[in-house]
Amino acid sequence: MTGPAGLPRAAPDANPPAMSRPVLIAPSILSADFARLGAEVASIDAAGADWIHCDVMDGHFVPNISFGPDVLKAIRPHSTKFFDVHLMIQPVDPFIEAFARAGADLISFHVEAGPHAHRTLRLIRSLGKKSGIVLTPQTPASAVEHLLDEADLVLVMTVNPGFGGQSFIREMMPKVEQLRAMIGGRPIDLEIDGGVTPETAPLCIKAGANVLVAGSAAFRGGEGAYASNIAAIRKAAAGARGEWV
Repeated sequence: MTGPAGLPRAAPDANPPAMSRPVLIAPSILSADFARLGAEVASIDAAGADWIHCDVMDGHFVPNISFGPDVLKAIRPHSTKFFDVHLMIQPVDPFIEAFARAGADLISFHVEAGPHAHRTLRLIRSLGKKSGIVLTPQTPASAVEHLLDEADLVLVMTVNPGFGGQSFIREMMPKVEQLRAMIGGRPIDLEIDGGVTPETAPLCIKAGANVLVAGSAAFRGGEGAYASNIAAIRKAAAGARGEWV
């Protein structure tokens, strides 16, 4: 088993600790005020975001259009936080380098978006970025089992991709549990995107996720509420682990 440069990777632990990876809150700027996007990124950073989640939609793979690499490049100077770029586009490969150059730290894409996911994961890593693979609600966990040794993150959609503000699909939690078991001791983050709130965050954490994307729940109430919004999600997640924040 080898890593991105052909170097040996440690074999996964047979029985990994259930809570070995930190809980991270990744507000999705899809819910930000696009008229002042740079300022919104700076504000959500200051409010306690761990990552900045950037949802890229093309109006083809999903029924909406958000923004492209030029916008990502424009907002990059407004935060030093980790930029988690989620590509909901098809095809994927022609745009990977542009998003890497624009400032992405991690680039994830949908396993449903093309026939060569393994090659795409290696392309992302060849550009010095972390790689992620995404599953929409209809896609089983088994679809990415053969890709885990090339991935740094697996993202499970708990809404149907394309729009913010949708309701959380609780039926995805068994899939999250399956993926956590498949990941084992590999150094892979397990992310949830869609309908995350202080009420649903504990379900995600108990199922095995450690990165929570929050759109409406992070940005609701305006700039003055961002810190308390993030803190509420973090507190709920920590409670699911029996921790205090």
